[in-house]
Amino acid sequence: MGLIAALGVLIPFPFYYFLWTNPQKWVELCGKGRDPSKIMAQVSHFFKLIQFISLLSVSSSFSWPPPLYFWPLFIFGQFLNFRVYQLLGEAGTYYGVRFGKTIPWVTEFPFGYIKDPQYVGSVMSLLACLSRVPFLYILLWILGYVFMIWVESKEDPDTRAKPLS
Repeated sequence: MGLIAALGVLIPFPFYYFLWTNPQKWVELCGKGRDPSKIMAQVSHFFKLIQFISLLSVSSSFSWPPPLYFWPLFIFGQFLNFRVYQLLGEAGTYYGVRFGKTIPWVTEFPFGYIKDPQYVGSVMSLLACLSRVPFLYILLWILGYVFMIWVESKEDPDTRAKPLS
């Protein structure tokens, strides 16, 4: 189960890489009249489900209450994720700018205070689970995030997609 779980944890990252580096292909694949960010969100939610099932398959038995560090890490991590989605919306969260959408620049917290707040929130939430999930799987997931932070930091605005008309 270990290799399958590891692949399950890593499954979304090639998809994200493809979309970031080939936004025009994704827009064309989605087709005219379909929102590429919305479709990305749907596929991403499916991949997130696979990731969670993968972690559950290797997690140790659940004991209550969780360690004290769980609550602040998990709650603040999820707060950051919620706040990013609240401020950017679906299109801003799911590569809308890469798909040719205009996304307003946001400066409210956590933007301007935390670099890559959604990734920071996700990593915090994963670290909260260390008492239940073997370190290797948490590390693989975090390395996937680090890879995507690196990929996304190299954005060339000239490679953004043109919306289909």
